[in-house]
Amino acid sequence: MTVTPRDAQSRFGRWDRYRAAAEGFREYWYPVLPSSGLGKKPVARRLCGVDLMFMRHAGKAWAVEDVCPHRRVPLSIGRCEFAGHITCVYHGWTFDVTDGRLVAALTDGPDSPVVGKTRVRTFPVEERCGLVWVWMGEGEPVAVEEDIPTELLQPDARIYIRFSQVDGNWRNAVENGFDESHGKMLHRTALWALFRQVPGWTEPVIETSADGKWLQRRLVGAHRTEQYPGLGRWPKYPFWKVFGRRPGGMSARVWVRLPCTLGVLQPTKVGWSNYDWYMPQDGKRYTYLQLAVSWRKGLWPRFVWWLRFWAYIRYIHHVLFNGQDIGVIGLMPVNTDPAPLFRPDISIIEWRNFAENARTPRPTTETAKPGRQAS
Repeated sequence: MTVTPRDAQSRFGRWDRYRAAAEGFREYWYPVLPSSGLGKKPVARRLCGVDLMFMRHAGKAWAVEDVCPHRRVPLSIGRCEFAGHITCVYHGWTFDVTDGRLVAALTDGPDSPVVGKTRVRTFPVEERCGLVWVWMGEGEPVAVEEDIPTELLQPDARIYIRFSQVDGNWRNAVENGFDESHGKMLHRTALWALFRQVPGWTEPVIETSADGKWLQRRLVGAHRTEQYPGLGRWPKYPFWKVFGRRPGGMSARVWVRLPCTLGVLQPTKVGWSNYDWYMPQDGKRYTYLQLAVSWRKGLWPRFVWWLRFWAYIRYIHHVLFNGQDIGVIGLMPVNTDPAPLFRPDISIIEWRNFAENARTPRPTTETAKPGRQAS
């Protein structure tokens, strides 16, 4: 299906599920930290309103809810007194990280009657693409590959990872990423666009991918400069942009998918693409994951890609360019509705409509429960 800005009013919806998801959609896999950043020491993260603790044991990553059920102290500040276990720093309650069982209460002796009577919730964990992924849902997990863009799983994908903890609601961040219009204003002054003739306005269409997993934003028109009644011509290009890249040239394809994933797929000649995840910690903060990806075989092509990323892409694009977005998103309220809309908002409208069909829990089986509640 193709949707144009002229269809915006007819596509307007109530978005009840989307508005209720200030802390995210839970029935998905989320990438929470680099695999290289997880060892035997506990690591704390907050995701979808839940505090999590991650540890590595026997070469595998494990996750439990980051709270001791005794006095609600975070387990992540505890100690690994025994391999594969986390011991609460307050009273010594010790939990098996593989299944969440309470196996000892050290300050109550080896025969403590509380042993086996409580547990902490565990979460399924997988590792792909150099990242630790956690399933946040109540239902039985889908295969982790279902929530990872297939091109990232290719053996020649060379991926560089950057995590940031930032202010703002995840929905505003996703909408910003898929929004066509803001780049013509907010990013006009970006160093990344120093020699680009950023157009004044564009004509996007929104399409659904063949597999139904993505929304694609595609341009069918780009307008360099226009006369505005009573105001004059805008935009005005500095002299050094006269020979810069013009609109309508190499245009990236921008895709978005659930739960909070953006793909900016650059033309082949550019040589790399970026993927973003905007993962809700709670309603007011989110974790921002940026991936820079190039598909390279051979030592020399991989070295050139490494050099390009560290020489300018990481700082000029990931830090400065995307930092402009972070600054604005942090100033927005959790909920921006009701708000007047204009034609370029068709991208936001279609994303919200798409998100209304977010995954719902699948029935669990007795042999494969994704999480166990503390009792």
